[in-house]
Formats: sequence, C-alpha cells, structure tokens
Amino acid sequence: MSQTLEREKVERSEPKDQTKSSGIRRFLNEGNGREPFLRPKGRMIWYGILAIGILVGIPGVIARLTQGLQMTDLGPQMPWGLWIAAYIFFVGLSAGAFLLSTLVYVFGMYQFETIGRAALLSAIISMFVALALIGMDLGALHKFPWVFDQFHWSSPLSWEVRFYVLYIALLIAELIIAVRLHRGLAKRPERSKLWMKILGIIGIPLAIVGVHGGTGSIFAVVQTRSGWYGGLFPIIFVVSAMVSGTALLMAVNYWQARGTGRKPDNTLLRGLSRVLLAAVLIDMLLTFYEYLIPFLAHDDAHHEILQIQATGPYWWTFIVMQLLMVMIIPAIILLSPLSKKTGWIVAAAMMVVIGVFGVRLNIVIPPMIPGVIEGYPDNAYFPTLLEWSLVAFFVFGGAMLYSLVSEWQPIHEPAHEAHDVVHDDEAAAHASRTADDNAADSPVRTGTREPGPTTHITPAEGVQS
Repeated sequence: MSQTLEREKVERSEPKDQTKSSGIRRFLNEGNGREPFLRPKGRMIWYGILAIGILVGIPGVIARLTQGLQMTDLGPQMPWGLWIAAYIFFVGLSAGAFLLSTLVYVFGMYQFETIGRAALLSAIISMFVALALIGMDLGALHKFPWVFDQFHWSSPLSWEVRFYVLYIALLIAELIIAVRLHRGLAKRPERSKLWMKILGIIGIPLAIVGVHGGTGSIFAVVQTRSGWYGGLFPIIFVVSAMVSGTALLMAVNYWQARGTGRKPDNTLLRGLSRVLLAAVLIDMLLTFYEYLIPFLAHDDAHHEILQIQATGPYWWTFIVMQLLMVMIIPAIILLSPLSKKTGWIVAAAMMVVIGVFGVRLNIVIPPMIPGVIEGYPDNAYFPTLLEWSLVAFFVFGGAMLYSLVSEWQPIHEPAHEAHDVVHDDEAAAHASRTADDNAADSPVRTGTREPGPTTHITPAEGVQS
C-alpha cells in the first residue's frame, strides 16, 4: 500500500507530458507541459493575417529603398509626415507598456502579474518598430554609428539616441529575468526579483524623462511651430503613452486568451480598465488646458493651428479619433455600468489604441500645414499608398516577431497555480482519502508542501522556486 502511494505522489509531481518534442512542436513548446500561444486553428488564421499584411507592405519598402523620399508626399516645407507619427505612436506604446510592468515588478501590484512579461515584450517590440520607422524616414542607416561619436549636450536627439539604447538593453535584461523566474530556472529567485525591482526603478525615469518625454521634447523645442512649442508637450506625451500602452495590453491579453481557448481573466481586465480610466481622465484634463491657455492668451499662431485641427483636412484625427475614440466614448464606457462587461471593456481598449494613432497624426501634420515664414503658402500633405504600405510592413512584422517570441517563451502562460493546484471537489476528496490511508498504514506521517504565493511548480521542468 505504501509503495502504491509513493508511486502516485511521483506521478502527480511529474509533468503530465514527458514526451520529447522535435521540430516545430519543440519550438512551440507543445508536448512539454506548457500552454501554447495559440490553438492550431487560431494560429493558422493569425499568421495568415500577418503574412498578408507583410506582403502588402513589401512594395512600400522596395519603393523607399529604390526611390528614396520621392515615393512620399513630403516636401521641403513638409519634412515630417506619416512615418514620424507612427514612430512616436510606437515609442508611446513602448513607454506605456513598460510603465505598466512596473506596477508589478516595482510597486508589487501582483494582481497584474499575468501581463508583466507581455508588457516587457510589447515594450521591446514597439521600440524596434519605432526605430525601424524613423530609420526609413531619415535614411542613410549606415551612418548610425557616427551618432555615438558625435554628441551635443543641448540637442534632444543626441540624448534620445543614448536613452533608447539604454532603455532597450534594460527591457531585454528585465524580460530575461522575468522568464527565468517564471520557468523556475533562477538559482536565487529572491535575488532575481530584487534585480527586477532595481531595473524597474531605473527604468521609470528613463522611460518618462528620457524615452517618451524626451521624444516629446524633440517637438517642444521647435519654437517656429507654435502647436508644439511649450513645456506641457512632453508631459502630454507621457500620459498618452500610459493610455495607449494599457489599452494595448488589455486587447492583447483578451484575444490571446480567446485564441488559446481559455476564459479571459475578467478580474485582471477590470483592474486594468481602472488604470486606463485614470490615464484617460488625466489626458482629458491636459488636453483641455493645452487648448484653453493659447485661447485665453490670444495666440494667433496657435489659433490658426487649432482651427486647422478642428476644421481642416485632418479634422477627423482630432474630432473623431482624439476626442471621441480616445476620450469621450471610452470614459463613458468605463464610468458606466458597461464597465462590468468584459466585451465593452475590451472594445473601449481597442478603440483607444486606434484612436491614439490618430492623435499622433494630429500632433505631427496639422502644425506643419501653415507656412514657416509669413507669406509662405500653406502646405498640403496626405500620405501616399506606398507610405501606408511601408508602415503596414513594420507593424505586421512587429506583430509577427512578438508572436514568434511568445511561441518560444512563456510570455502569456498563466501563473503556475492555475496548472498545479487541484480545485475540484473530487480530486480534493481523493487526496484526503489518500492521506488518511497513508497515516493508517505508516507509523510516520508523510506530508507534502502545497504550492503557495511564493512556491510555484513549473510543469515543464518540475522545479520549485
């Protein structure tokens, strides 16, 4: 009897599937007791969509490499356009996602732990996409190393390049530690958690002041463009980053859970919705003052830009995308009884992500329409199909890279308690009967330690950390 009980204990402590995987199944972590990123059917649909998006983007990339900026609608008086807007959009996604991860790893809000690794990976991929887009806009990528050889302390761009490199290195280091902790591979878990907290603390000012606040400073110091010039601009960038980053992770977490066949974590999504609501309300307040102060100050140049934003060719980026999709409609949803329904929460999050892209277009293009010098004609710009094509290539390519890393590593895998702790009554009753039989047959009572908040059993390795 005692031998049978010991054998049952060993079987329960081992991973359910010990078969060795090979080929694509090994890469996807299937057959190793690990939860896949997507189910086979969902995987086929998802990667099919990504492949189509990348194919659509190839003509834009080829045209940029062969024709230069002639394939755009840019000109001498209109040097920035769609690619710059997309660049700051992804920098904002990165900074917002990272700041959300600090709620877990720095401030100990472990109710958001499920999205911690996804937030770090989203921040890394978003920065890669942002740098690729700004690289396509600037061109001459072979001269990039020279940036580190030449530095001017008063140039925001000089500071930004160095901040970006430090920021990406910090994100990669933190993600590696987080994955090793989750898989039970860290030899000293407490020390690894301490390092994650230290990196997170360093990263907070780096993300706020250096990365996205610094990106806002690139615009804020351009005195000839009254729509950008001012000290409030970098702060607006940071708050908007929290809005977009939180909304992105809510949408990704929901749809990945659906694609895996799991029920979405409603408690997590409702918690994130409160963070999103707070960020949206702060963003509304800052936007109110951004437009009120120039109006009260009778700033004619700023009035002209406000009129272009509200009634000009890009009115839809301000009225529809910024005011309605980012602020008013999400605030109504999250403040009303609709916030108790997961579907409405996710719809608000997806609306915000799309709307923030319109905000970036509204930031970049309308302030550049008036002539720089009085008497110059107004500029006219609208992105060409090839410009949109190039953006699609890097957006879908970034999504592809994110998905492949998530297949390879447990980025979205739930906490181990969801796999290891038995909750149903029948299993609990069986465990109780087994313990009673063991106590009756053996003079020495043998106990096992149950997984707790700091004790996890990794299904793939069977390691306790």
